[in-house]
Amino acid sequence: MKGIKPSLYFVPFSLPLYLLSGLTAQVQAQSYYANKTWQVSQTFKPPQRGKLPASAGGSTRGSSCLTGKKLIVPLIPPDKLGLTFAQHPTFFWYIPPSQLKTAKFLLLTEDQNIFYETSFTLPNKPGIISFKLPDSAPALAVGKTYHWYLTIVCNTQDSSGNPTVDGWVERTQPEATLSQALAKANLYKLPTIYAEAGIWHEALTSLVQLRRTEPNNFKARLDWRQFFKSVGLNAIASEPLIDCCTSKNQPQN
Repeated sequence: MKGIKPSLYFVPFSLPLYLLSGLTAQVQAQSYYANKTWQVSQTFKPPQRGKLPASAGGSTRGSSCLTGKKLIVPLIPPDKLGLTFAQHPTFFWYIPPSQLKTAKFLLLTEDQNIFYETSFTLPNKPGIISFKLPDSAPALAVGKTYHWYLTIVCNTQDSSGNPTVDGWVERTQPEATLSQALAKANLYKLPTIYAEAGIWHEALTSLVQLRRTEPNNFKARLDWRQFFKSVGLNAIASEPLIDCCTSKNQPQN
């Protein structure tokens, strides 16, 4: 027809409004995450290392005084050794339901001398607890491996039945390129940098900080589950984070 210019665009059909709205939201979400610098898979990659001593930890001794069949679970990698850059790292455990109130933490040197020991009060509910080695405690030496024990005190007279778990921690130093990456990273990126480098204590600590800072962040929750699954701890990934614990006494040198 004269006077009518042909359209430059051909629209074969029109989407219902609710579908168009959903598609727009999906595209916006994809664009949002594509621009995020923290789009990562939180799989922990343990470093290649030699074998630990035959007494390497992670096992549980004694459980008769705990409620039900659940045990204490140390949050450590499969090889039972957690690397750290920190002089005073943070340790994590899952504590099952229990009426017991006191836990003891012991840190030994490679030659089995006491490096640090303390006790702290357990929370009233089960969940994942943490204990940061106090700044007043001796600093971990670079290149040294320490053997730690956590014991739940059931019987103060006979410790043979007290539930105990153990593991190892070693302080190391980052290379220059890793130090530069960490210095530039924000809270969202830190977990992945540490996880890729095999630095267990800081990887888990930064993930916990992110979960506490943004408890409703769906991406953070997914990364949390993936991290736990990668080290065989998926059974406790849904357990709550509990505010705990602080040393009852001054550190012993």
